[in-house]
Amino acid sequence: MSRFEIQNLPLAGLKRVTRKAHSDARGFIARLFCDAELQEAGWIRPIRQINHARTVQSGALRGMHFQLPPQCEMKLVSCIRGEVWDVAVDVRAGSPTFLKWHAERLSEDNHHALLIPEGFAHGFQALSDNVELLYCHSAAYAPAHEAALNPFDPRLAIAWPLPVTDISVRDQNRALLSDDFEGVPV
Repeated sequence: MSRFEIQNLPLAGLKRVTRKAHSDARGFIARLFCDAELQEAGWIRPIRQINHARTVQSGALRGMHFQLPPQCEMKLVSCIRGEVWDVAVDVRAGSPTFLKWHAERLSEDNHHALLIPEGFAHGFQALSDNVELLYCHSAAYAPAHEAALNPFDPRLAIAWPLPVTDISVRDQNRALLSDDFEGVPV
């Protein structure tokens, strides 16, 4: 019996993973990760890094980050406290959905996670105060291979649901996409 419900999303390779929580009077237990069960969803690498992030203020925005080859990574993003608007942008060279985005509400209550394949930029906006996310990564962070999109790039036209209350100077000042950006080979 699988502990996950896996649903394909509009961008090839992007999946919603819903954890099946088992509840009783004491609370609940839910599996966050199982490589054997998530292989059918496309998770084919070992976990190389796990990050726990906290965002204090509703409306705060983080993203849109990714890593370049040979450090491209898959991510499994789960919200373990509060609620976020989690966004993935396809930056795969030659993809039919190149520069298209998809967003999911992830929350501690809905038990949804987003499985993001290699070649996608990722970011989120906090929809509540004191949001906490848990990220499983298939590759360790490599500063020399770091890249990002400007979350306000008109070419992406991401519909952030709340007014932005906080964003890092670095994310806010990311360059807009140039006409010659052809994507990331994966």
